[in-house]
Amino acid sequence: MENKITKKKSFLNDTFLFSILSVALGLLVGAIALILSGHNPITVYAALIDGIIGKPKYMAWTIIRATPLILTGLSIAFAFKTGLFNIGAEGQFIVGSLVAVLVGAGLDLPAIIHIPLTLLCAAIAGALWGGIAGWLKSKFGINEVIANIMLNWIAFYLSNFVLMTSWLKVPNSETSVPIKDSAKISIDWLKGLVGPATSVNWGIVISIIIVIIIAFILAKTTLGFELRAVGFNKFGAEYAGINVNSSILKSMAIAGMIAAIAGAIQVMGVTNVITVLPAQEGYGFDGIAVALIANNNPIGVIFSGLLFGAFKYGGTKMQSVGAPSEVISIIIGSIVYFIALVHVIKIAVQKISKKRKTEGVNE
Repeated sequence: MENKITKKKSFLNDTFLFSILSVALGLLVGAIALILSGHNPITVYAALIDGIIGKPKYMAWTIIRATPLILTGLSIAFAFKTGLFNIGAEGQFIVGSLVAVLVGAGLDLPAIIHIPLTLLCAAIAGALWGGIAGWLKSKFGINEVIANIMLNWIAFYLSNFVLMTSWLKVPNSETSVPIKDSAKISIDWLKGLVGPATSVNWGIVISIIIVIIIAFILAKTTLGFELRAVGFNKFGAEYAGINVNSSILKSMAIAGMIAAIAGAIQVMGVTNVITVLPAQEGYGFDGIAVALIANNNPIGVIFSGLLFGAFKYGGTKMQSVGAPSEVISIIIGSIVYFIALVHVIKIAVQKISKKRKTEGVNE
């Protein structure tokens, strides 16, 4: 019996294998939903795959859609690793977008200075925004989830207010002035291969570099060790001499910085403007699913972000065969559900193992 329990633990600890299985089960649930709605899942999934890799333009748009999700997913995964839930990535993304437009449109500088300065300003703004929630938790014990939800709405209305009451607004419109060419990170020469209407940019490269840096910090630095120690057991970390309150503040500031850079990249590489937001855009909330699919692994976020971006973009192509694109939401929701389910199974296995050990001692 012990061997069986050990095998179960080994399987459950193989997060990559379980993620693949969860994706397969999610697709199976989507197939069932398609059959119930009168559609052939093979035909629909063929349209989905063609919409992802059928043309260079489709692959380019998949990467473009995935880029901000990789960073918001990384932001949330990083916070999870340090014992915090950064549900405020949405607001931090909005703040990053707003600051990117202010700096990108407000200054006239050479590109070699303008681009890094815009990213830096957005990162600082995001760090300060995320740091507010960290400070409230470390100073007053206010739950970061509550603080971040409030900050999301503050960022949402702040962005709309600044846009509508400042020089940013284009007259008789709800759109900001575009950022200067010197602040853009588009790859113009690549548009000849994938199409002029495709917003190919350096965002994916910047995102991967940031992922590698964060993975290195968590795994190889003293700061990363302290943050992970607090996330694993804050009381044990405190006993070991780690300043828990300082770690909480640092963690939320870094998470906020990452999400804000995602917003800046979206402006600098894709939209070049911000508009009045009728509702929150959802990049931060989608990042939660991306982090869960990656099991909060920084490197894994790259692949789960690409998967999410592929579903988001390719899902629109399913309408060409008459299938509702909402099936993608069912698939993604199912994947997240199955991944979350493994934690319940782990707890059950641990309880069974503990119970059998106790019984063995008593005998």
